[in-house]
Amino acid sequence: MFGDVRRRPTPYEVVTGRFHYHFRRDPVPFEMDPEWTLNQWYLAHREGSPLQVDDWEGFRDPAKLTYRDYVALQHDREIYLDALVDRYEENDSATALDPGWVDTLRTLFVPLRFPLHVLQMVGLYVGQMAPSSYITNCAHFQAADEMRRIQRIAYWTRVLADAHADDLARTATARRAWEDGPAWQPLRQTLEHLLIAYDWGEAFAGLNLVVKPAVDTLVDEVFGQLAEANGDRFLAELCTEFARDARRSQDWTQALTGYAIERRPELAGVLDDWVTKWRPHADGGVDGLAALFATAPRPLAADDVTARVREAQDEFLVGTSI
Repeated sequence: MFGDVRRRPTPYEVVTGRFHYHFRRDPVPFEMDPEWTLNQWYLAHREGSPLQVDDWEGFRDPAKLTYRDYVALQHDREIYLDALVDRYEENDSATALDPGWVDTLRTLFVPLRFPLHVLQMVGLYVGQMAPSSYITNCAHFQAADEMRRIQRIAYWTRVLADAHADDLARTATARRAWEDGPAWQPLRQTLEHLLIAYDWGEAFAGLNLVVKPAVDTLVDEVFGQLAEANGDRFLAELCTEFARDARRSQDWTQALTGYAIERRPELAGVLDDWVTKWRPHADGGVDGLAALFATAPRPLAADDVTARVREAQDEFLVGTSI
């Protein structure tokens, strides 16, 4: 299966290598009617993608995570978060929050379930369409990280509702902001367009090179700073925990772009074109939400918010080899 590698394959390679039997299979990916919609979909959006190298099987996740490793890693982190939640609930910290800060959370924190679900969905699509299971695993673990974020946000939303106002936990409250709030519409438009970026390479680039790094910086770093400034130490620590997952996503993204460009240098231009296409949309989404950071009792200036996100994006892109 691995050829003459002259060494014993690692456990990571044994459970990951060459599991995609349907990639570049002649004449069509799946052993069904060649005109079957799914066969045509993969031919158009994966085999037909501009993001191609001769052999994707040489790529490796820098963390070399298997499913077992991922579950063990996140189990330990969830134990830590459970203890963190218990500590702040025992101290009744949610009740002590400033009412003005709670209003900010209603418009900025509670609706986060929607954009994070989109990041999860696109991550799963990238994994489903990826040309190697080494890439699929990375994308699916990333999607699981998004669900972890969503679940913790949902739980704390319920805690806030019990402490302040029941409407905080009602679906209508989050939907109203997401669907009708002017500050959310640029990001919503960006993410809904990302959902229909069907080329696997563009979906990967739009998500992992542009939109997700921007959202991660906005949520995990800048919102965490805003929470700290407004006396919400729990959310500040929660955001710090989410940033661990974001760094792992950036590590494998930079590794994959480096792997592709090393084998086909012209792919730097292909990826750069996608970054150029999606960057203004991501910037617009950040600009819209930055206005909400300025409404907190102890605000962050909108210009400072957007400047930090752009700076972080630039720093990340420097490490992608594009």
